Amino acid sequence: MPAMVVIPTNGRVTRRVAVRKVHSILSNRLKNGEEQFLVRWDTTNSTNKPPLSWHGLNELARCLELVQEYLEVRQKSRKTLPSHVQASKKRKSPDSETEFERQPSPLDRRLEQTSRTPSSRSTSVSSAATSSSAPVDVYNGVLAEDEHGFRYCRSASGPDVVEIDIRNVPTLEMLRTAQRSKVENANVLIRAEYIRRLEKIPGRRVSLNNIYDASTPSLRFRYIPDYVLREGVFRADPATQEGCQECSPHMGRDIGCEYTKKCSCLEYAAVDVSRMDAQMAKEYETAKATGGNLMGFPKKFPYYAEGTKIQRAGCLVPFYLHSRRPIYECNDNCNCGPRCRNKNVQFGRTVELEIFKTGSGAGRGWGLRCPQPLHEGQFVDTYRGEIITDAEATRREDAAHSKTKASYLYSLDKFAESEGLAPEELYVVDGEFMGGPTKFMNHSCEPNCRQYTVSYNKHDCRVYDIAFFACREIPAGEELTFDYLDKEDGEEIDDPGEGAIPCLCGAAKCRKWLWT
Repeated sequence: MPAMVVIPTNGRVTRRVAVRKVHSILSNRLKNGEEQFLVRWDTTNSTNKPPLSWHGLNELARCLELVQEYLEVRQKSRKTLPSHVQASKKRKSPDSETEFERQPSPLDRRLEQTSRTPSSRSTSVSSAATSSSAPVDVYNGVLAEDEHGFRYCRSASGPDVVEIDIRNVPTLEMLRTAQRSKVENANVLIRAEYIRRLEKIPGRRVSLNNIYDASTPSLRFRYIPDYVLREGVFRADPATQEGCQECSPHMGRDIGCEYTKKCSCLEYAAVDVSRMDAQMAKEYETAKATGGNLMGFPKKFPYYAEGTKIQRAGCLVPFYLHSRRPIYECNDNCNCGPRCRNKNVQFGRTVELEIFKTGSGAGRGWGLRCPQPLHEGQFVDTYRGEIITDAEATRREDAAHSKTKASYLYSLDKFAESEGLAPEELYVVDGEFMGGPTKFMNHSCEPNCRQYTVSYNKHDCRVYDIAFFACREIPAGEELTFDYLDKEDGEEIDDPGEGAIPCLCGAAKCRKWLWT
């Protein structure tokens, strides 16, 4: 459980801002020891003078995503600011930022000179600047409350209102102040909020580890337990989901399905040709050519059953582990019971995971690892996200203007050839904005995990799960990786073209290029 986060305040009772009215965060400062951020508010009309106001973290607790995005921009800008903008490193007092504000820039002085100090002020303009010695709290508007009691800033003009052109924001003094002002509390609050969301993910614990800096994965990312189907995407009619009827929960070893020839869920599963004699092989070829029933031919259940070695129970058998054969699991319409040997991925993740920062020198951002050893063939988790049409995937790729977008897109094309599906008929999983912890799995040309097709409805060739399994023994703490290009051993890739993305996996057999 994360430590309780206490954010210093000025002692006044604060109201949180109306999140739906917030446009963006533009700057930050430290005022009387409190970290504050400059909020730009939405307006109904386009204007160069939208309302702006400063708010503390307690008020912004419901829009930390915007604070985080601003801090990321701020961090990048620290490396590019010209020297005359950067604040002196000799000044280190945490409250000295207010000294900067008491020495306004020429623009700030002009603004304050044009504002008239009122003889009396209403509560709605109580934060307006009234002298050159006080920092401005509100620009181009006045503070108000909506019908639910949330604060926002509405547009206003008049002698009591300090005006500023948004094209001049942040001002030079705002930039200097922002670079000098501490943001530790903001980073702590963002980290605590992210951990709180991780604790809500179903299954075993998912933790966060970053020993390199104060950054946190984006709060914009939404954790979901299953796919989210977008416009134009449909699962097969539920009536098509058939279950095995000749099996039962107690067939010999009390593990549900016991005989592959009786489990109709395996109707379309791969046939084990190594167990055929010449006559059966001939019958099999005839059945394939004529579209005949393949139920009578030798097949294998995908997972080791209970009763085998403990470390193997639930792991993929070599017939599936060392191939790209689709896996067909039993479903809720089956008679084999809830704990059938042929049910695994549908129960969800059963191992702990840790999202961790790989380090500034690695260039790989965030990664994923398991704090416990994983056995060869052990299930890790599924790849989740929005399922979108091929046309929508193309639109998103074009809008991204970068080949890195492809690292989040996964085409559901496993059955395209066998079912005669055209490329434009295929669905695509986009895991960039919502999904599961596997979003943080990095690429490797020599991965320790592999992705497999897992279906619970043998008649639905367009929507199925993408499941990650360990393809070898993985020690505790080793980063989990998979091949983004899903290449077979020895398969060549295209020569790198313009905009090619270099591979940073560092594997001995690295292909040197990720996207060509």
